[in-house]
Amino acid sequence: MKRDNRLTAHPPAGEALKIGEVAKASGIGIETLRFYEKSGLLDRPSRTESGYRIYDSEVLARLDFIKRAQVLGFSLDEVKRIIAHKRAGQSPCAEVREIVRRRLSELDERMREMKRYRKELAFALKEWDQVGDVAGHICGLIEGSHIERMVDSQKRRRLKKKN
Repeated sequence: MKRDNRLTAHPPAGEALKIGEVAKASGIGIETLRFYEKSGLLDRPSRTESGYRIYDSEVLARLDFIKRAQVLGFSLDEVKRIIAHKRAGQSPCAEVREIVRRRLSELDERMREMKRYRKELAFALKEWDQVGDVAGHICGLIEGSHIERMVDSQKRRRLKKKN
């Protein structure tokens, strides 16, 4: 939709848009738009006789919602569930609050782990500064360390949740 040789940021409601126009107006790539459609995040657009996708300008509001949800940390699967609730005529707000509540709890746990890891690392550095160079295959300081890896700790936490 061109007016005065420039793309309008917000086309009038109900105006038909081709996929390239939606991509340009939303800042979301064409392949991503197709992926969102296949994933059920976007409604299937109508098509022209020649097969071109034609979107209603309301798709821009949906894409804005998806972007905002992602910025807030929602996964695409979570966004899809939220949209499905709304499509079914239900308010998704209770689920949104529960997702954020869980996310905050997970962040609190990660922050505790990071603090613990920082203390361990600071303690190790203090010891290493006192010891100096330590012989080893490559570096005896690293080879002799007993600090638990953050990744191992996170894996254990995820396994605990599944059980």
